[in-house]
Amino acid sequence: MPNHIHLLWMMNELNGKESPAGSFAKFTAHRFKELLQQKSELALLPYQSNKKDRKYQFWKRDPLAISITSKKALLQKLDYIHNNPVQEKWKLADLPENYRWSSAAFYLTGKDEFGFLTHYDE
Repeated sequence: MPNHIHLLWMMNELNGKESPAGSFAKFTAHRFKELLQQKSELALLPYQSNKKDRKYQFWKRDPLAISITSKKALLQKLDYIHNNPVQEKWKLADLPENYRWSSAAFYLTGKDEFGFLTHYDE
C-alpha cells in the first residue's frame, strides 16, 4: 500500500519489554533512517518530527495490532491483505499475485522472492 503496511507474523517470544509491534517499528525506523541518510540528508526531511523524544518519525504512533486467535481469522486476514491492492481505492495490481509487495504469489507458487516468508501451516 502506498501509505501503510499489513503484516501477519507469529511471535516466538517477547523481545525484552517491547511489544512485537513496537519492536518492529523501532527496528524498521532505524533502518529507514540509515538507508535514507546514505541516499541524502534531504531524503530525511519529510520524516522530521518536532517531538521531544525523536528527531524523525516514520510510523504512526499506536499502530493497529490485532491478535489472531483462530485459523479462520488468520485466513480472513490473509485474504484481506492479498486482495487489498486490487481494490478500487488502490488499483495497484490487476490480480493479488501481481502486486509486487504481496505474499499472494508465494501462496500460489511457493517461491519466496523476499527470503523470509513462511506458509501459515508451517
